[in-house]
Amino acid sequence: MREKNEDSDLVMDEFGLYVVADGMGGHNSGEIASRLAVEAIRGFFETAATDDRLDKAFDSYRRRRTAGQRRRSFDEFRLWKALEAANLNIFSTAKRFPQFKDMGTTVVATLFVGARVYVGYVGDSRVYRIRAGRITQLTEDHSLANEYVKMKILRKEDLPRFPYKNVIVRALGLGERVKVDTFYKESRVGDHFLLCSDGLTDLLNDDDICQIVVSAESARSACASLVSEANNRGGVDNITALIISLHPEGTQVGSHSISDSRSLADSDATVTLPIAKGS
Repeated sequence: MREKNEDSDLVMDEFGLYVVADGMGGHNSGEIASRLAVEAIRGFFETAATDDRLDKAFDSYRRRRTAGQRRRSFDEFRLWKALEAANLNIFSTAKRFPQFKDMGTTVVATLFVGARVYVGYVGDSRVYRIRAGRITQLTEDHSLANEYVKMKILRKEDLPRFPYKNVIVRALGLGERVKVDTFYKESRVGDHFLLCSDGLTDLLNDDDICQIVVSAESARSACASLVSEANNRGGVDNITALIISLHPEGTQVGSHSISDSRSLADSDATVTLPIAKGS
């Protein structure tokens, strides 16, 4: 297991915002990149709550939208812009400090608003939805392996043996601009949403993850069990899991992260989010 934790996470219950980032780069710069990402996203949402510049930017975006281009709602737009701000924060820092040249990070973020969950991501950190005992990967890895699968150079069953399966083709911080993928899904009471770094999914398959989550007593225990099982299977990377469980009595959030044999983050809380009941 790596001595430094290059993963960072962010829990902002007041906004219904949850983020996981997995940094990369030498000289501890991966740790710095992921931390810069989550702090930039935090700052963006805190500033936007009391500043009308985002409203003006959204109005401008709607006017500029070309025919055939998918229209983002305001909430999807602000998540998109938050991740773009995180990218610029990392890139600008690396330009000022040469020792952090080429540092970057993956990021995956979920924003819960009403009955919708908005997802924004760059890289190969993932969001899963577990619903009625079935698991669905909602994000698509920005990785060399996934590109090869789409090009039919590789088959999915060959991925565990592919030597470059952890090479990503997109990350925050490597350029002044980055393509951020965003979308939304309808949420239901009873859903569990898992945000995780590839340290988890390199060692646990989807069925493993689903079984652990649905059998756990809480979001916290589910995260701890996921990370523990991945570590027991020989984890050599940082491992982070963050789960948002939608219950009738409130939304339960848990997270767990390790870089060695120690727990670096372990939290559990039940909060009230405006999630519509039923489907």
